[in-house]
Amino acid sequence: MNIKEIRELSPAELAARKHELREESFHLRIQQQSGQLEKSSTLRAIRREIARLETVLTQKSKAAAPAAKPAATAAAKPAAKAAKPAKAAKPAKAAK
Repeated sequence: MNIKEIRELSPAELAARKHELREESFHLRIQQQSGQLEKSSTLRAIRREIARLETVLTQKSKAAAPAAKPAATAAAKPAAKAAKPAKAAKPAKAAK
């Protein structure tokens, strides 16, 4: 699956595909440990595809977050300043 095809998928489809690839990776690692895996390059290919999926998922979540963020942060900033408690004075150290 190339990057263009990955970018066309919805976040739910990306998560499902990532889960499938992780399961496949697990089974291939077991085969590798038992000496049954013929093409060890498939592990590398799957690992890279998982990384591509995670990258696109992160990009999509960051693209969706700024749209909702400005309104929420503008209202939250004054409240955050008022909510800070005053610092307590440090007790004096006792002399020995």
